[in-house]
This record gives sequence, structure tokens and C-alpha cells, in this order.
Amino acid sequence: MRTWREMRCFPLAVRLLLVNQLGVNTGFYLLIPYLATHLGENLGMSAAVVGIVLGVRNLSQQGLFIIGGSAADRLGARGVIIAGCALRTVGFALFALGDGLPVLLAASVLSGLAGALFNPAVRAYLAQEAGERKAEAFALFNVFATTGALVGPLLGSALLLVDFRTSALTAAGIFAVLTVAQALVLPARKVEPSGSGVLGDWREVLGNRAFLAFSLAMVGMFTLENQLYLLLPDGAREATGWDGAAGIVFLVGTVANLAFQLRITRSLKSRGDRPRWIAAGLAVMALAFLPPVLAPGAVPVLASALLLYLGIMIASPFVMELIPRFGRPELTGTYFGIFYVVSGIAAAVGNTVVGRAMDAGESAGRAWLPWVCCAVFGAASAGGVAWLRRRGALPAPAEPVRERADA
Repeated sequence: MRTWREMRCFPLAVRLLLVNQLGVNTGFYLLIPYLATHLGENLGMSAAVVGIVLGVRNLSQQGLFIIGGSAADRLGARGVIIAGCALRTVGFALFALGDGLPVLLAASVLSGLAGALFNPAVRAYLAQEAGERKAEAFALFNVFATTGALVGPLLGSALLLVDFRTSALTAAGIFAVLTVAQALVLPARKVEPSGSGVLGDWREVLGNRAFLAFSLAMVGMFTLENQLYLLLPDGAREATGWDGAAGIVFLVGTVANLAFQLRITRSLKSRGDRPRWIAAGLAVMALAFLPPVLAPGAVPVLASALLLYLGIMIASPFVMELIPRFGRPELTGTYFGIFYVVSGIAAAVGNTVVGRAMDAGESAGRAWLPWVCCAVFGAASAGGVAWLRRRGALPAPAEPVRERADA
């Protein structure tokens, strides 16, 4: 109830974007986790070809976030959000209707490009509409995103009892509904010119060394978040011998998010000093990976999941609130876009390291190795943010920082 009351306090545009994120994550997670199985088992593709299709989708999204961010600044976030959801509709429909490699590659490119468009645009629009209540808006955003990430796989599992095409068409239908809703309800906003060309905007953002340092420091957050879909499900299955144990982890995390996200954000915001809470949240995320090192079993894995969700709840809203404050309001989308490019690439490297640690730990009988690796990632990120905070390189919530090249 608290979540709904808080949601009603925001303008209609913010409320729509929150529901939009619920739909986006529901549609995404009811399809993508099962795509590899469909390509390999239903279509008989080799592991190499499956890797190419999935890699193209990921590269199309991660590599083009900067395009989506710049488009949001120059064309208006509303139009970019609508275009992104429309492209995702077409891409997911192609996954349902196409069996040939060219069609599947086109579907991967379109669905990846769609995410590159609407992800930074949604965050830029939300930051602009929320005003001084950005932290609360992004806390709600986290609640709706987490709920969608739980509902999506459950719905996908049920739809797969029919067939993959039904699942893909359902996902495409969700994005089609979101596209229409945004076109009808989402208000258009005047676009303020940045005063320079696209390349000039990119040079300005990339020249902000404090922003780049903060983006790199956040690699631990993104790497550890991704362990909700890699290390933690694997640990839950190993501890219980039950494939459905991963679903319990997601369910408990989602319930905790619904119950505590807004309370945590409000409480910490009232105490000021957002960078300190970001560093604290990252430290909690690092500690989350120690219980399975100290004791085997299902309970330590569950404790690990709860601590990880707690750390995300502490840090994430303030990270999203902080990003627009590094630069001019006219470049909010570009800052979000470049943030996700830098963090996405760094997190991909981090996930590769964790994956290798999982393989090495299994072959050497050192099951603790990937958990310690994740704890080190989190501690390094917490230390990086704390160091930037001590140097005064991070912007205060009261006013944006236009240039921090000397940081």
C-alpha cells in the first residue's frame, strides 16, 4: 500500500514510466532467458550460432546506449521511448515468426537497439519529471523493475508449456501495449538545445573525469547485480539439489524490495550525503557474498541474496539520482547513455572473471572462489566511491556540477 500511495504523489508521466518498467521487465524476462534453449533445442542450432545470436543482441544494446542517450537529449525522451518499445515489439515478433538465421539476427539487432533507445531515455525523462524527488522516483522504479524481473520468468515458464512462439508473441504484445500507452498518455516536453553537435556533447561528457571515474567505480554494482542470474541461482541449486530453488531466491528478494525499498530510500535521503550511502550499499553488496564462504547450505545462500538485494536497495536510487547532477540538464540522456556503456562493458568483463572463477573453483574443489571474487569486486567499488567522495569529486544533491575535469 505504501508503494501505491507514494506512486500517486507523482505526475502522470512518472506513474506511466513506472508501469512501463514493470511491463518492460516482464516482457523481456519471459522471453530472453529461454531464447538459447529455443535456438538450440527447437531449431537445432549449434552452440556457436546460438552464441552469435545472443551476442549480437547484447552488443546491439550495450554498444548503442550512447546513441539512445543522445537521441533523448536532441529529439526528446518521449519519442525515443516510444520508438524503442515499437522496435522491441517488432524484434520479439520476429523471434516468434522466424526460423532462419538472417531473421533471427535481425530480431536480435532490433531488440537490442530497442533497449539502447528506451533505457537511457526512460531514466532521463524520469529524472527530469521527478524534480527534487529523484531518489524516491528511482526507488519506485527499482521496485517495479524487480517485480517485473520476477513475474517475467514465471509467466515465461507457464507459456512455454504451450510453445516458444506463444511466449515470444506474448512478449511482443506487452511491448505493443506499452507503445500505444506511451503514445497516448506520455506528455511531450520541450527539448532544450545543448549548444553543440553530437560529437561535442560526447566530448563534454567524456571529458568529465569525475563522471568517468564514478562510472568505472560502479562496475562492482553491475557485476554483483548480475549474479542474481548467475552465481546465486547456481548456488541455490547446488545447496538444495532443486532447480526451482532459484525462483525462491527471486521471490524473497522481490518481497523484500516491495516491503523496504521506499522506507530505506526515504530514511537515508533525510540523512543527506548520498555518496556515503552509495558506498555503504556497495559494501553491503560485497558482504552479501561471504555467508556461503563461511558455511555451506541453503540458508547462507538465501542470506546472501537478501543482503545483495539490501545493498542494491541502498545504493541504486542514489546512483540514478546522482548521474544527472554531473552535468548540464540538456545532456541528461547522454550522461545516462555513456554511464551504461562504460558500466556495461566493465560489468561484462567482471562477469567473465566470475564465470572463470566458478569453473576454476569447481575443477579445483574450491567452491568459495567465485564468492570471494564477488566480494572483492564489491569492496573495490565501495572503496572507489568512498575515495571519490573524500576528494569532493562527486556532485551534491543541491546543484549540478557543470565540469569536474580537474577531479
